[in-house]
Amino acid sequence: MRDTLGSEGIAGVVVVLIAVGVLTVHDPIVGAGVMILLAGLALIAKGIADSTMRAFGLK
Repeated sequence: MRDTLGSEGIAGVVVVLIAVGVLTVHDPIVGAGVMILLAGLALIAKGIADSTMRAFGLK
């Protein structure tokens, strides 16, 4: 995973998880909604990256 994301990417993931954890402690329903939102955004980003790589013939 470190080869793919790098140290900055791993730090970003940790910061996002800490932020969602703090939000979930404050309000669990809102925290769950934010986690679903982040999962959806990750799927969109993966789809865009895959289609871009196919457009350039890399996949």
